[in-house]
Amino acid sequence: MLQFNSMKKPNFYITTTLPYVNAEPHIGFGLEITAADVIARYMRQSGHNVIFNTGTDEHGQKIYEKALENNQTPQEYTDFWAAKFENLKALLDVDYTHFIRTTDKDHKKAAQEFWRIVNNNGYIYKKMYKVKYCVGCELEKQDSELTDGRCPLHPNKDLELREEENYFFKFSAFQDKLTELYENNPDFVKPEGKFNEIKSFVKGGLKDFSISRLKEKMPWGVEVPTDPDHVMYVWFDALVNYISTLGWPNTEGEYKDFWPGVQIAGKDNLRQQSAMWQAMLLAADLPPSKQILINGFVSIDGQKMSKSLGNVISPQEMVDRYGTDGTRFLLMFLGPIGSDMDTSWEKLDTAFTAHLSNGIGNLCSRVAKMCEKAELSGNKETVEVSETVSDNLEQMNIKEALETIIKAIGEADGYLSKQQPWTKSGDEQKVILNKSVTMIKQIATDLLPFMPKTAQNIVDHFSNDKIVALKPLFPRLSK
Repeated sequence: MLQFNSMKKPNFYITTTLPYVNAEPHIGFGLEITAADVIARYMRQSGHNVIFNTGTDEHGQKIYEKALENNQTPQEYTDFWAAKFENLKALLDVDYTHFIRTTDKDHKKAAQEFWRIVNNNGYIYKKMYKVKYCVGCELEKQDSELTDGRCPLHPNKDLELREEENYFFKFSAFQDKLTELYENNPDFVKPEGKFNEIKSFVKGGLKDFSISRLKEKMPWGVEVPTDPDHVMYVWFDALVNYISTLGWPNTEGEYKDFWPGVQIAGKDNLRQQSAMWQAMLLAADLPPSKQILINGFVSIDGQKMSKSLGNVISPQEMVDRYGTDGTRFLLMFLGPIGSDMDTSWEKLDTAFTAHLSNGIGNLCSRVAKMCEKAELSGNKETVEVSETVSDNLEQMNIKEALETIIKAIGEADGYLSKQQPWTKSGDEQKVILNKSVTMIKQIATDLLPFMPKTAQNIVDHFSNDKIVALKPLFPRLSK
């Protein structure tokens, strides 16, 4: 096995959002959890002690309604769907350390304690509640957020008009504190465009938001500790997972050692993660997050993924076609932590063939075969991650790091084409092949966070006492 950097470095914590368990995992969350895994693996590889958290968000009205439709209890419903998200660990080879469900007993206790602290600090109050509400988002909507009177993210769902007595969080009290947080942390949200968007949102003024629902109308939630007639609003409950998974409210142990952390989310979570959650933390006298990384949406041939259009791509379908490491590579090639991404099966096939079958796969096969004929011994030197790839991953620039690796593959191919070792013999040939092996091991080391098993196999193969021919790493796709 490759030797990782053993130098002691600060603890590192990264977490995905918790997907809502009312549908199969899709390519968007597959991209999110793989991006988090790439960062977590790189941090371990470079010497950090890492906690990587993911899980499932299981309360709220959508879950309650779906369970009733299926003649199930909400717990039975969420148990079924949560298992599908847990299966991503093996499917995509994501090496998370923590998997939290918001129905877990310890999480519910933590959410209730969080409520008590915020309430005691004077940031929760009760009033009549009248609002336009999107069940699809589980969020109230202002008229300025609507398109033709509908939520732009769920245009096929009618908005609900709600009026009842609820508890509210004093979000409006945190405009100045959030602005100060953003000013003091110029990389708090990436990419820059999303940071500008949330700064503009906060600058425009914050409105208090409802954080409870009457239990008699919607019983599926965490009970409000100060009022058993209410359950917590799903977002107020779910966001607490980022610290409850670390053992909070116990402020020793993992919470003390690892919080604050880095959070990765889709752009539809921008407001919740980078403003609402940060205000909640400040209200509880807790440190804000370290950084928020925002992904764009994945569309298919320019259209939003939709079951009715039949254009949904799932992680399982990708793994069936490209294998686990091929899928991980392709998801990261789309470009996480940035703008919207558009793909299709045709585009994915093209990238797989160009960069995997004809790229690193072909390079390794050609060199291994020539090394076998030349009876060449492997290179046993330990290789560190290259400086450019390391710098990019330290800055969470995943696509840029991968582009650097793809460029290195092209350079190794170019070196072979120029030197033509197949036309040489003896020591002259071995010098060329030894340099090629060195280049391949560097590429494989850089690829370890992206394609862990394949990259490790490459490193091991070209470190053997005698290098032999290699089976195709990425066989050509069947049409």
